[in-house]
Amino acid sequence: MTEPLSRWSAVETIGRGVKAAPALRTGFGLTLALATVGAAGRVVIPILVQQAIDRGLRPDGVKVATVTTMAAIAFVVIVLATWAQRTAVARLGRRSEEALYGLRVRLFEHIHRLSIADHSEERKGALVARVTSDVETLAQFFQWGGLAWLLDGTLMLMVAGVMLAYDWVLAIVAFIVAAPLGYVLRRVQSYLSRAYDVARGRNADVMTQISELVAGAETLRAYDAGAHFAAQVEQASHERSNSFIRASTIGAFLFPSGEVFSVFTVSAVVGVGVLRGPGSGLTAGAMVGFLFLTYKFLEPIAEFTEVLDQTQTAVAGLRRVLGVLEIPIGPPEPEVPLMLPAGSLAVTLDRVDFSYRSRGDGDEPPVLLGVSAHIPAGQQVAVVGETGSGKTTLGRLIARLADPTAGTVLVGGVPLTRVANTDLRTRLTVVPQEPFLFEGSIAANLSFAKPKLSMADLEAAIDDLDLRDWLDTLPDGIETEVGQRGTQLSAGERQLVALIRASLIDPAVLVLDEATSSVDPLTEVRLSRALEKLASGRTTIAIAHRLSTAARADRVLVLEHGRLVQDGAHNDLVLQDGAYARMYEAWVTSTSAI
Repeated sequence: MTEPLSRWSAVETIGRGVKAAPALRTGFGLTLALATVGAAGRVVIPILVQQAIDRGLRPDGVKVATVTTMAAIAFVVIVLATWAQRTAVARLGRRSEEALYGLRVRLFEHIHRLSIADHSEERKGALVARVTSDVETLAQFFQWGGLAWLLDGTLMLMVAGVMLAYDWVLAIVAFIVAAPLGYVLRRVQSYLSRAYDVARGRNADVMTQISELVAGAETLRAYDAGAHFAAQVEQASHERSNSFIRASTIGAFLFPSGEVFSVFTVSAVVGVGVLRGPGSGLTAGAMVGFLFLTYKFLEPIAEFTEVLDQTQTAVAGLRRVLGVLEIPIGPPEPEVPLMLPAGSLAVTLDRVDFSYRSRGDGDEPPVLLGVSAHIPAGQQVAVVGETGSGKTTLGRLIARLADPTAGTVLVGGVPLTRVANTDLRTRLTVVPQEPFLFEGSIAANLSFAKPKLSMADLEAAIDDLDLRDWLDTLPDGIETEVGQRGTQLSAGERQLVALIRASLIDPAVLVLDEATSSVDPLTEVRLSRALEKLASGRTTIAIAHRLSTAARADRVLVLEHGRLVQDGAHNDLVLQDGAYARMYEAWVTSTSAI
């Protein structure tokens, strides 16, 4: 999944991000006001120092009252500024967390509502990254970078204004001399970042090799190859050490750079001030106050060089997050929905095409092309084909997990695009190829299909599918824990749970994507028995990976490269010279050899 939003500038991206996370706007004016008060307090102190020197230190002696008054005012200003700054930090932290919480929830909900055209296997990792790592990048930015921009940015602007008010000539001198500092620090920071990237890569190489040595110790000993691999680890460790030494060397240059430029700037200011002489109107106190302000101006520059990288990373992460939110949800709900007719439902495919969307590179090759078929109500149909033929995609279109690129899918004579999702999910159920079970008990995994059902209702559904003998083999019966993703159950048992869950819906149409995983003979018997009972009287479309399923079906649809190439009963198709006969012959041969 490519991110289509590089066209957005940083400013536009931030603007869109604020709209997507309205909590950031809530009370921001007050937060900015508090940050301004905090910055003003830090600016006032040099002014009070100037007043104490110019008014308190007189040729006739020290004006104790004046100095004491200035000290008292400074104390009050410091207390007020500290309170304002801490309150601003707390408010920004709270609002940013609220905004990120809302953004993460909105992002998750949006991804949940996307079409399967945006959920292909290669895109799932990207979608997960948007919810996790990209949002986490934003969180890290707000914890440091956001504070720096708010507090230090406010301070720099205010200090620059006061310096110009004091003496615009000295202010210009300070700005010109300090200007290269940002550039130098930015360059050094860039080199340092790359150096540490290399160092972290070398460190990862060492960790990988060490883990392989530990895990493969038995094999290495068997082949007496330990010395060879130990030499590789030694070489990797040497390269790791050199890379970290290089990074530390660059870092050692970074830290004194700010001090050097500070000395140059202060020296230039003092030099120009002395050369201008008393006639310029700059008093001794004003000169001292101006030097204090100069240091205040230089302080945030080093931070901004670090914050700039973090800001660029955060903007890139935000751009990717907003990119997902820009993807249209699908399939969309109809404006004027139609109700499905009561009773059994037929399924009709009318010249159906489908392609997965590829962001930024045009459409991918079509998965389905011109598929047309009518499945009468109550008929059991098997859809077969080689891997990549489009059979699983066809099942998903029938379940309206996506809409066709072209053509129409009808259920009960009603186009699926006109059916409300709530109505469709009560009449049509999908059992996927690899059923997903949530951590918890079997009962909990069954209940989310119909939360209001009692334990007796769940037990009755198990009995209806003749699965009591299986349930009795489990340690805690229906309360048996399935583990994370159902890992405590076998693949066949997860399929059994999925069939029971589907039966609770009592659907008119059942779409079954048959599991390819091998199951033990007893579980296979139970699966076949449960499926037979579940499919009885229902329109059933089975995406068949085992041709034994196709042999038991009323009808077989054969897909090849996204096209429907054969349609008929199993006994008829095996006698024809076509794709199905070849597939069936190969399957019989392979199963006979086992």
